[in-house]
Amino acid sequence: MTLWFLALSALFAADTESLTPGDHSRSLTVGDKQRSYIIHVPKSYDPRKPTPVVLILHGAAMNGQMMVLFSGLNKKADEAGFLAVYPDGTGAGKTFLTWNAGLGVIGMNKTDDVAFLRQVLDDVAKVANVDGKRVYATGMSNGAMMAYRLAAELSDRIAAIAPVAGTVAYDECKPKRPVPVLHFHGTADALVPFDGPKKEAAAFIRFKSADDSVKMWVKANGCPREPEVTELPPKKGGDKLKVTRKTYGPGKDGAEVVLYVVEGGGHTWPGRAMPFDFLGKSTKNISANDLMWEFFKKHARK
Repeated sequence: MTLWFLALSALFAADTESLTPGDHSRSLTVGDKQRSYIIHVPKSYDPRKPTPVVLILHGAAMNGQMMVLFSGLNKKADEAGFLAVYPDGTGAGKTFLTWNAGLGVIGMNKTDDVAFLRQVLDDVAKVANVDGKRVYATGMSNGAMMAYRLAAELSDRIAAIAPVAGTVAYDECKPKRPVPVLHFHGTADALVPFDGPKKEAAAFIRFKSADDSVKMWVKANGCPREPEVTELPPKKGGDKLKVTRKTYGPGKDGAEVVLYVVEGGGHTWPGRAMPFDFLGKSTKNISANDLMWEFFKKHARK
């Protein structure tokens, strides 16, 4: 009787820990810091089936909840059936948060965010049925820079990345395996300029241009140096912003690097209306959400 009761209790505990469709807030301790994240479980989630995960990293002076609204990726998660995970960076209060994406990017943030995000993935796997070969990362601005850092330092977990309006902020790129990259960037981005920091920028602001970021990963992934260039036709109901796709690949293990250049595009998320005019123009001719999911589906971790 006692053994039966213990077995039943253990089963009940496991069931209560398993997440159900909807939004959930979770917290965990990393070192001496209490950290948090939001996970959106899609309506179609079946705990019996391994499910892809997309880490969605907010920009500077934002948090995970703000990124939910900014990116609109919960809708795509429901359509495609992936777990959408929105971690919180560190900083002042609950909203002015950043990521340690590399040296000299945002202040003097020395937090080990690679360790935090690895622990986030471990925690998600405790409460959901995760497909470990289909774990991806995207992000905006400073969050995109963090996605690039994950590709370099957490390639044993991250299958592919899709940075938006953010570039590489480190000098060395030695992933354990090739990591496919899909990058979106506007040529009129005033906050993370397409051509890199301006000469008058403060000395501690260090990150690469969009082209140099792409070239670094073209080399790391063993892709051809010359891209296939395609100018995309305007979308019905779109706008006048020209979009060009540059595709490098395939490289090692079928990895590729793809750059979408939005002529006149600002510090924005393609396909999404932006909340502030100072961010610049956001094209409607492409949808970052649709394109990144198509890209992710092609690139499971081998």
